[in-house]
Amino acid sequence: MLLTRDGIKDIDKWRHAGIKLPNYDVEKVAEKTKQNPTWLHFGAGNIFRGFIALLQQNLLDKGLSKTGIIAVESYDYEIIEKIYVPYDNLSLLVIMHADGTLEVEVIGSISDKILADPLREDWVKLKNIFANPSLQIVSFTITEKAYNLKDFSGEYIKEVKEDIENGPEKPHGLMAKIVSLIYTRYLKGQYPIALLSLDNFSGNGERLFSSIKTITEEWVKKGFIEGKFLDYLTNPAKVSFPLSMIDKIVPRPSEEIKKKLEDLGIEKMDIIKTGKNTIIAPFVNAEKIHYLVIEDKFPNGRPPLEEAGVIFTDKETVEKVERMKVTTCLNPLHTTLAIFGCLLNYNTIADEMRDPCLKKLVEKIGYEEGLPVVVHPGVLDPKEFLREVIEVRFPNPYMPDTPQRIATDTSQKMAIRFGETIKSYKQREDLNVTDLKYIPFVIAGWCRYLMGVDDEGKAMTLSPDPLLEDLKSHVSKIKLGDVDSIQDNLKPILSNEHIFGLNLYEVGLGEKIENYFKELIIGPGAVRRTLEKYLENVNIYRKNY
Repeated sequence: MLLTRDGIKDIDKWRHAGIKLPNYDVEKVAEKTKQNPTWLHFGAGNIFRGFIALLQQNLLDKGLSKTGIIAVESYDYEIIEKIYVPYDNLSLLVIMHADGTLEVEVIGSISDKILADPLREDWVKLKNIFANPSLQIVSFTITEKAYNLKDFSGEYIKEVKEDIENGPEKPHGLMAKIVSLIYTRYLKGQYPIALLSLDNFSGNGERLFSSIKTITEEWVKKGFIEGKFLDYLTNPAKVSFPLSMIDKIVPRPSEEIKKKLEDLGIEKMDIIKTGKNTIIAPFVNAEKIHYLVIEDKFPNGRPPLEEAGVIFTDKETVEKVERMKVTTCLNPLHTTLAIFGCLLNYNTIADEMRDPCLKKLVEKIGYEEGLPVVVHPGVLDPKEFLREVIEVRFPNPYMPDTPQRIATDTSQKMAIRFGETIKSYKQREDLNVTDLKYIPFVIAGWCRYLMGVDDEGKAMTLSPDPLLEDLKSHVSKIKLGDVDSIQDNLKPILSNEHIFGLNLYEVGLGEKIENYFKELIIGPGAVRRTLEKYLENVNIYRKNY
């Protein structure tokens, strides 16, 4: 069986293999999408194919939508060339249940693919879509760092400087490309549009707006675009930037899943690694559970995604849900497991959850240090959400998610995943920030991780991070087994407000983190011994918050 539009026409073979096919004509949907595009999505990777495209698939299956999504890739063009083109934009979604059973479905809702490159013919096609009044949504899963315009020192990065100087004709960075494309829409007729960030970090819509507005203001100053465009961009009745909270664990493709699909008779399921280190396959393996909560602000209308399980609500509720998930009930726990999983040479998150110390650590951070600052959002129950994360989602042995993947870009995540809770403790009269024990311990663990030496004393490869070289320079003089080598080397990290959102010394945690760190570098095995010291015999107190 071949995963192509012709291949899936052999319906009996696919159904005999237990694979669900689209309940609609994929080619007709693609043609209608071409005529009246409604949804563009930037970021053609796994989370898009395994979650966002699934939502539209559900609507198409139910006859509630007539068009698909157009995938746009602006970073890694090999994804399109090697995963989209050979398979006619189709993909396989493999849901991995905790009992080992699989659900396999052909996703056909991606109707077209485009490379966002001003030097290619696709750019004209993309501009024409942006100029089409039918376009309702432009969404994004591009990772948090793609929104960054400035470097560690607060200066514009080189690419952004060049875009500001060169104007909208041939932008290089994604934020500049979006401004250029939205300007095309403005010139064509000032048509309304929603720019929807679906990236997994706090205030994603506001961050998108800020980046786009900054580029716009610079271009207005230089006379590249007219000032009235700024009025259009900042008018929510014309251009909106809804907040969202997205939650679905989509690991890298698994060799085991590849083999099982091939055993079903599906050909050409090879996992590839692109030149930009994207690991991707014709299939996406993912968990069943997912959540998407979106601020209902779509000036040109939207698909009825509530029929696919999306929760639409007001801005304040999205902020509460997002804050619950990103700052307390999931993301900090993931980062905790990533840091210590790398140090202790674990290969999966599920394996870590069988480690009594690591499970207790995430329980302490979630139940005891996180939940006290959570504001109940109403649409989801925080304690139940947290229980599901710790008891169901993370321990799923069939989810091949690795601590090394989660450890990517940790410097970009610290302020949200831990800094926000620290701020809440500092601001609350009924809480004392210096009572925090386990969040500071994780931060110390991250500093220990940055040394690039595992708990056995062996060199380990650190995951990509935009600040990695600068961070490593501060810990490079610290030696495993030499506590005196710490000196003041951690201070530039722990006092950096860009990383944590505050100066950890000023709130009374810097010295505590340094003390934990000293214990973690006493020698080989110190990470394990320190975990056991603080967690082996502790009880988890789960108050009803």
